[in-house]
Amino acid sequence: MIDIKERGKEIIDWLAGEYAGIRTGQAAPALLDNIKVENYGALMPINQVGSVGVEDARTLRISPWDAGSIKAIEKAISEADLGVSVATDSSGLRVIFPELTSERRDQLVKLAKSKLEDARVSVRSARDEIMKELDAQQKDGSISEDEKFSQKENIQKEIDALNKQLEDLYNQKETEIAQ
Repeated sequence: MIDIKERGKEIIDWLAGEYAGIRTGQAAPALLDNIKVENYGALMPINQVGSVGVEDARTLRISPWDAGSIKAIEKAISEADLGVSVATDSSGLRVIFPELTSERRDQLVKLAKSKLEDARVSVRSARDEIMKELDAQQKDGSISEDEKFSQKENIQKEIDALNKQLEDLYNQKETEIAQ
């Protein structure tokens, strides 16, 4: 039988990961996690070719371990099309995040809402699978009708709690975008 707690944790982790990739007005190193840099003939994540730190609210500092990879890092960030500007200096790169326009904020909120809806669809799908399993178990006699209804009630409580957590994640991201 499907473990709803485990499935719920996977869905929450997925949504949190998706939200980490949605850029807000704040500079966060996680925004660069999906960018791969050509380094010694292999594609590597930025955090494996240098250290990424927050310099101020809208600036990240990348200090490459090999000064020869500065151009490759700059190229990878530019090609990622994050809407940021990159400045290089003697000690590495600065990634500068511009202020968000109200139009862009609205787009990001819509994107966050659509990710929330995708997560909800996954939750509904998991619930439907479990409910079908319970019906089949009752039909073949391995559980009684009372057990089926009590288990369905417990599953629904879990689903409600999971949906509340997803909603909380969304509200947190929406607040972050609005700032």
